[in-house]
Amino acid sequence: MAAATTRTENSHREKVQKVFIQRDYTDGTNVKFQTKFPTELEGLIDRHLFEQTINTLNRIYAEAEKTSTTTFCESCLACLTSYLIYICIETHYQKCLKRISAYLEDQNETVYLPRGLLITDPIERGLRVIEIAIFLDSSNRA
Repeated sequence: MAAATTRTENSHREKVQKVFIQRDYTDGTNVKFQTKFPTELEGLIDRHLFEQTINTLNRIYAEAEKTSTTTFCESCLACLTSYLIYICIETHYQKCLKRISAYLEDQNETVYLPRGLLITDPIERGLRVIEIAIFLDSSNRA
């Protein structure tokens, strides 16, 4: 039974190639990803669509990390309630992370999956990389 599972997992791994988009630390430690087009995606997706996706993610992450009166009030209220307020409310940052998840889900359904690609939410990789899986069919494998 275990041998059959291992063979299935190995054959599944052979059909997926992964590309990683690294964080861009040129402007500091804020969450921002490189917009450089990976050569592995050449011919699979238009460069403009890829850059639009990465730029949208970067914009939402920048908005999530921006300081405002709302985030200031959230922090003060958290201190006053010994952080119990976070049981009742969703923070601005959490709302932005949900927007990113919804955006990536939409992009995967409409743009990436039809082209044999899948973007993994960066939060699942500790905000270190954006993982793009390339699903190879038997005609594309070497």
